[in-house]
Amino acid sequence: MQKYLIQGIRIVNEGTVREGDVRVEDGRIAAIGNSLSAPQGAVVIDGSGKYLLPGVIDDQVHFREPGLTHKADIRSEARAAVAGGVTSYMEMPNTRPPALTLDLLEEKYAIAAHSSLANYSFFMGTSNESMDDALRVNDHRRDICGIKVFMGASTGNMLVDNVLSLERLFRDSGVLIATHCEDERTIRTNRQRLEVPGKPFGPADHPLLRDVDACFESSFLAVQMAQRHGTRLHVLHISTARELQLFGNMLPLEEKRITCEVCVHHLHFTSDDYARLGYRIKCNPAIKSPENREALWKALLDGTIDVVATDHAPHTEAEKQGPYDHAHAGLPLVQHSLPLMLHYHREGRIRLEDIAQKMSHDVAKCFDIRERGHIREGYHADLVIVDPDRPFTVDRDSLHYKCGWSPFEGFRFPASISHTFVSGHLAYAQGRFDDSRTGMRMEFDR
Repeated sequence: MQKYLIQGIRIVNEGTVREGDVRVEDGRIAAIGNSLSAPQGAVVIDGSGKYLLPGVIDDQVHFREPGLTHKADIRSEARAAVAGGVTSYMEMPNTRPPALTLDLLEEKYAIAAHSSLANYSFFMGTSNESMDDALRVNDHRRDICGIKVFMGASTGNMLVDNVLSLERLFRDSGVLIATHCEDERTIRTNRQRLEVPGKPFGPADHPLLRDVDACFESSFLAVQMAQRHGTRLHVLHISTARELQLFGNMLPLEEKRITCEVCVHHLHFTSDDYARLGYRIKCNPAIKSPENREALWKALLDGTIDVVATDHAPHTEAEKQGPYDHAHAGLPLVQHSLPLMLHYHREGRIRLEDIAQKMSHDVAKCFDIRERGHIREGYHADLVIVDPDRPFTVDRDSLHYKCGWSPFEGFRFPASISHTFVSGHLAYAQGRFDDSRTGMRMEFDR
């Protein structure tokens, strides 16, 4: 395997930024220091003026394979991820067929093993009828990231709304449970209340139908169950200020049993953007009013929110068109999550050290990921070189998503990803991919 020496770069890691060198050998970080010598045959990379960050770990993506590959597939979206500095991802089970058994889950792992440029793990799905299958993950806790539960409307038959099924899962699961929390009954009531004959719903109605109450009621139920059973719970894509009161525990992350995530689109867009972007930013849970975005930023920076992710969920442009009930919910985001956070660093909203913490270090801690998420000697070399002086504007030619569009088209980012190492393999460099090696299946210390 090729050896590398990254020289004179500003290393962003574990709360500090300091200049130094990093040597990569046999897929691992072999040494961190100053004036390191290059091993024989090593490729030397000049890091002057650039930053080295641990590779981003995205704990929530939808890569659509199998069954929905007209939208995306593991190969295309993993390449997009790597181009954006995401070196590892955890993918969701609502494919066709949904990953509701270990056999179906392992089929996804087999696809990734020969096609994913990034490191990977896959959530087991569940339904009201498949709890026995979901709980079999307890015997595979070291090589599966967790169980995903849709506590709200979902693709296919994956809505889990039977209280007895939920109680059993929360009581008996030996692995992390990740929840999509929106209360289906509240959404239906909102629809009946807001429906006006002859007046169809539009994009701006989405956060009124899937409102703050729908999110809070479902998140509250999940947190109650987790507290009752001591469950390891991770609530995905928090989108409201009200939900944040459920996560006021300021314990160190390693001691938390209940954690939560915010996604980049909820940190960036608000309900004001529906007038400009329409159904392009329709997603579940909905993008909401500006005061919710401000509360999410505050909670991210004070430690209430534990990690940042994308909920990358591509659809074709035709699928994103109205009317309301036709327009699919979800945005392609994984190529631009780190550039977006670097934009907010340039704006003075977040430190580079906190970006590394919330997108890498704390994701690894939250999921007990083995030997990733930090720049440490002996760890897998998942590394990203950022050029802070090379801005770029998003256009269609620069996109690697199979769906071919982005809500960020025309947006100018202040910094670029110049190199991405995945398990020591230089998978992306100066706009070019090296597909000669694939990523690795992540392992977990449980």
